[in-house]
Amino acid sequence: MRGFYEIAAHDPDRPALLGDGSTTYGALLDRVNRASNGLTSRGTRPGDRVVTVLKNGVDALTTMLATYQIGAYLVPVNWHSTEEEIDYIVGDCGAETVISPDTLTVDELVTGRPATPPDHRRAGSMMLYTSGTTGRPKGVRRRLLDLTPEELYPILMRKSWRHFGLPTGGVHLVCSQLYHSAPYGQAMMALQLGHSIVAPERFEATAALELIERHRVTNAFMVPTMFHRLLAVPGRESYDLSSLTHLYHGAAPCPPATKQAMIDWLGPVLWEYYGSTEAAVATMVSSREWLARPGTVGRALEGMSFTIVGEDGEEAPRGSPGLVYIGGINRFEYHRDPGKTASAMRGPDYTPGDIGYLDEDGYLFLLDRRTDLIISGGVNIYPAEIEAALMEHPSVADVAVIGVPDPEWGHKVVALVQPAAGVRGGEHLTAELLRHCAPRLARMKHPRVIEYRESLPRTPTGKLSRRNVRETYLSR
Repeated sequence: MRGFYEIAAHDPDRPALLGDGSTTYGALLDRVNRASNGLTSRGTRPGDRVVTVLKNGVDALTTMLATYQIGAYLVPVNWHSTEEEIDYIVGDCGAETVISPDTLTVDELVTGRPATPPDHRRAGSMMLYTSGTTGRPKGVRRRLLDLTPEELYPILMRKSWRHFGLPTGGVHLVCSQLYHSAPYGQAMMALQLGHSIVAPERFEATAALELIERHRVTNAFMVPTMFHRLLAVPGRESYDLSSLTHLYHGAAPCPPATKQAMIDWLGPVLWEYYGSTEAAVATMVSSREWLARPGTVGRALEGMSFTIVGEDGEEAPRGSPGLVYIGGINRFEYHRDPGKTASAMRGPDYTPGDIGYLDEDGYLFLLDRRTDLIISGGVNIYPAEIEAALMEHPSVADVAVIGVPDPEWGHKVVALVQPAAGVRGGEHLTAELLRHCAPRLARMKHPRVIEYRESLPRTPTGKLSRRNVRETYLSR
């Protein structure tokens, strides 16, 4: 059987969604077909955009699978967005249909529609809006293929899904919001492989452990901030997590000490991948490979490649840092912004804007975002390295390191620290953190200023916008 639609037809009683709003593959396919027919009856055609503003649950899964079989682009929007932000995306992508609790609900969309498959089935895609580092967000659009979902399935399996190593059948825990590319992609892959989905509305560390134990979860995608919270759960060793075989992570740099602690706790079940909304998955590294090369994000998958470009515009030698370009990606473009598309490309290769290097065996190590690089006294300093060191201290719950203009050095290193629960920031903690940095970081990388915050702004995927943090800091 190939994919969700065939599995649902042949095994309709297979559990599709567990927990709140539980449903079977057969019932979900019924709702998906009704939604597909509801969209086409409203004029949605292949290549059209459908905006959704939905929380995790059966409605989000329904619209994912409905648009995927009528050749439409699904444009999922953060339900925390303001009305102005949503209106911008709707207008920019040219969506004719918006599905949300305030406009057209999924219940309204499916009412009175037939449960038969839609005519002229054709595989659709996701069109995610990504803000990058500056300006308004832009939609990442890939070329649609004139194939049915079942015809596309072996292509996706050959190019990407097989590298995840998941069997048919299992239980997938959604830990973030389905309007993000990685959670969306993981949930879609899980359904195409016949897995059951557990999709809580939000991530909470203790609740996640309870869900893994209760539903015998076999695989999940998380981000490093979630690891940090899981490691802080009192009595975490008491939960039975033995069902987990694959705990994937990506989207943000993972401090080596945090990852080591997770492997020590759960065993070699962590799998890290590197990529982006534009490039999809470019690497995959197992726990065993990572333990042999701590800090690596892996080697290029089959058909992919990496080129490291130095400041002189030439390819850098192995071991030397530079801008990371990914080759072998599926063609994409930024919607209505050819200039942005061109600026991200070097021939057929694409750069996410990350700085990194390749070792002699082709393993990629990331240093930081190019836009977050701090140059102090003519020396390149990578904030992520300092953040990783500070996160090793038990009194630190979260940290953001930024470069602030300095008349003598060009920039100085400033660390904004969120203390762990029950810990007070102040001169004593500052002195302790600087002592902690001494054996881990060269003196020039030590924060010149450490300030304390009640919280730091992170997206549900764990990403921290240092640009926003920096602008807020400087505006004071």
